[in-house]
Amino acid sequence: MRAASGPAQAPVLPDLRPEVDERPDAGDGDHDRFTHYVARRDLERFRRTGRPVTALCGKRWRPDADPSRFPMCPTCAEIAADRLTKGL
Repeated sequence: MRAASGPAQAPVLPDLRPEVDERPDAGDGDHDRFTHYVARRDLERFRRTGRPVTALCGKRWRPDADPSRFPMCPTCAEIAADRLTKGL
């Protein structure tokens, strides 16, 4: 399978629909310092359309950086671990 060229890729989980956190963003930019988990179909849609993706933690953005440069978002990691242990 040939790797697609284009924007940097975010780590991907199996097709999980994110539960959006409705709490308002504090605006401190902390989420910009992390790598986030994104549903595969959302990442594929971003590659086709450029529409923002929603991470498991609720952050919405357009992936544009190398995810290996940042630590994993603790909220995304906790949600992913919880879903994987429940067998989703």
